[in-house]
Amino acid sequence: MGRIIARIADFIRETDKLMLTLCVFATSYGCLAVFSATRYLDTMRPFFVQILGMLIGIAAAVVISSFDFDNFFKYWYLFALLGVVPVILTFFIGWAPEGTDDKAWLDLGFTTFQPSELLKICFIITFSGHLSRVKDKVNKLKYLIPVCLHGAAPVLLIHFQGDDGTALVFAVMVLCMMWVAGVSWKYFILAFTTLLACSPIIYFIIMNDEQRARLINMFDIESDIMGATYQQYRGRMALANGGFLGQGLFDGSLTQVGGVPEGQNDFIFVSIGEEIGFVGCMVVLLVLAAICFRAINIARNCAKPNGKIICAGFFGMIFAQLVINVGMCIALMPVIGVTLPFFSAGGTSLICIYLGVGLVLSVYKHRNARELYLMRGESNTPRIKR
Repeated sequence: MGRIIARIADFIRETDKLMLTLCVFATSYGCLAVFSATRYLDTMRPFFVQILGMLIGIAAAVVISSFDFDNFFKYWYLFALLGVVPVILTFFIGWAPEGTDDKAWLDLGFTTFQPSELLKICFIITFSGHLSRVKDKVNKLKYLIPVCLHGAAPVLLIHFQGDDGTALVFAVMVLCMMWVAGVSWKYFILAFTTLLACSPIIYFIIMNDEQRARLINMFDIESDIMGATYQQYRGRMALANGGFLGQGLFDGSLTQVGGVPEGQNDFIFVSIGEEIGFVGCMVVLLVLAAICFRAINIARNCAKPNGKIICAGFFGMIFAQLVINVGMCIALMPVIGVTLPFFSAGGTSLICIYLGVGLVLSVYKHRNARELYLMRGESNTPRIKR
């Protein structure tokens, strides 16, 4: 019993209490929002699943943070298989929720699971290991080309799966991790200009009619309110209803009758806006921004390059989902099915996010072995080799 108490005391002393507190607060706020947005249903399953996901996620983050993140890179091939194989399975036995044609989920019987969420975490590990191995040689084409192919692999895999929103999140993660790894800005400029040059091909050949319609109608959401812009039109109505302080928790006129499509999931931000108003939305933005900045701060204080890259991957994941989801909700971006991290309903998605939190907490805890020994009061420790 004494050993267990000592371990708990060590965890509390050594972990990043600010990051963990921010994440738990965001998830608790999200659970409340999910409960309110699903009260019109005959079941409380989404709320209970969210609570269970939070508890399992926090426990998983604590366990992962107890391991030195350097050890994960030794088994990169296992993480690659763990991330890729379930995604490949969706091409054969994938399941699509009602209202979508994307078979990006696996039906496990007792619940459903979106493998791309787990792939994000596994990719952070494998790509961080790859970038840290090439280190100062990353700007030589001999090493940069394999890095680019590694980064493009999940983007293309998820694109062919049909989930372009998540593919875009992966692309942002790749860019953030490569930037922190020291890839020259000249290559980023080259990539950006190439993307601009290829934009007509992307629009006329790669994008389908529905995707082009969503992009065009985004500039006039009233042009097709019963079709492509229905979600955003209803979302704008709900946000207008909320005003500054909102109509009151559990009192949203649209939220409480299911008038906001996916009001507990992709459009949870809209549900919060209607019931808690501008103030409630600003709290969401501030807490997620704080989580992003905290990840950046942990990266800056980490002495190990691979730890910095892990934090950059986590930052890219949260930042991209935040910007895309809020952009969808306020009609600045087309609806592409990206959830709001820590807030949108989905137990397995929430657990996977906390796996990423665990990696960041591991970076914080093991950022410098000598500092960790000193925190435990052990002065007779070897010096870190620089």
